[in-house]
Amino acid sequence: MKTFASRVIHWQQRHGRSALPWQASRDPYRIWLSEIMLQQTQVATVVPYFERFVARFPDLATLAAAHEDEVLALWSGLGYYSRARNLHAAARAVAERYDGRFPAAPAAMEQLPGIGRSTAAAIAALAFGQRCAILDGNVKRVLARHGGIDGWPGDRKVESALWQLAESRLPGNAIEAYTQGMMDLGALVCTRGRPACNACPVNADCTAHNQGRTAELPTPRPRKTLPERQVQMLLLLDRGELMLEKRPARGIWGGLWSLPELPSDSDPAALCRDRYGFVAQSQHALPRLSHSFTHFRLHIQPVQMRLAPRLTTSPDQIWLPPADALNAALPAPVRKLVTQLENA
Repeated sequence: MKTFASRVIHWQQRHGRSALPWQASRDPYRIWLSEIMLQQTQVATVVPYFERFVARFPDLATLAAAHEDEVLALWSGLGYYSRARNLHAAARAVAERYDGRFPAAPAAMEQLPGIGRSTAAAIAALAFGQRCAILDGNVKRVLARHGGIDGWPGDRKVESALWQLAESRLPGNAIEAYTQGMMDLGALVCTRGRPACNACPVNADCTAHNQGRTAELPTPRPRKTLPERQVQMLLLLDRGELMLEKRPARGIWGGLWSLPELPSDSDPAALCRDRYGFVAQSQHALPRLSHSFTHFRLHIQPVQMRLAPRLTTSPDQIWLPPADALNAALPAPVRKLVTQLENA
C-alpha cells in the first residue's frame, strides 16, 4: 500500500480545491490572510470577505498603513474580531521588524500577533515549501479517525498525540499538495457528520472506518450549558442621526462601533440623562434578538429613543445617518438592528 502522504497528495491533485482566490500565487501575505480568516469560519463565508479585503489592502504594506477602524469595517460580520486586530498588529510588526517582508521561519511567524503553531506551519508550507505539519480542526478530525485516537482534541495530551502523528506522516516532497490535501480531506470528505468514507483515499487503513467508529471520533468537546445574559441596547436618534460608541479594545467586539448598553432592568431614559446628559422625548421597545458566542448566549432588548437636540458629542461617539452607520465596523447583531432601522 502507498504511504498515507502519497495517497493524500494524489487525491488532492485530482480532487482537491485549486481555484480558491488565495491559491493563485504563493504570496505569503495572501496565504496568511486566508489562514487567519479561515480560523473557525467556512470557506464559502470567507471568499467574499477575502476578495473585498485584498481589493482594499492588496499587500502587507497597505494593510500596515491602514487605520484600525477601516480594517475592522471590512471584517465586520466575519466574527472573532480579535483576528482582525491581531492581523493589523502583525502587519505593522512585519513592517517594523522585517522591513515589510513576511518572515519565512515558522518560529519567527509565531512571534507575530495571532499566529500559532499550526497557522505558522501552513504559511511556511504553502508559501515557502517548508516541511511542516499542520493541525487545524479539519486535520485533527482526519488524524483522530485514521489513527484511532480517543479523547477530545482540545485536551493537551490528546493534542500532543495528534501533533506526533501529524509530524510522523509528513512526505519527503510535495509538501504544498499534502498540506492542502489534508485541509481539503477534512473539509470535503472526512466531515464531522456523514463523512464520505467511500471517497476517501486513506479509508483502507482508517481505524474509525474499519471499526465503525466515525461517529465517535474525534471525541466531542465535553458539553457545558451556555450561560445566558440579558442586556438592553439603545438606538439613540437625534435629527435623523444614530449614535454609536467605540467599544474598548479588549473584550467582546473589541474596537468596534456599537450601541449603548445597559442592564435589562435599568431605565433607558435615566441612563441617557445620567451618562450622556441627553433628554429622551420618546422611546419604544423593538423585537428582541439573540446572539451566540463561544462561551455565552446574549439576549438583546433593543430600545429606540428619540432625543431632544444634543449640545455636545464625546470623542468616543459618532453620530451618523443609519445608512452611513452600516459602513462602520459593527458587530453582527448591531448591524442587524441598524439595517432594520434604516429600512423602517
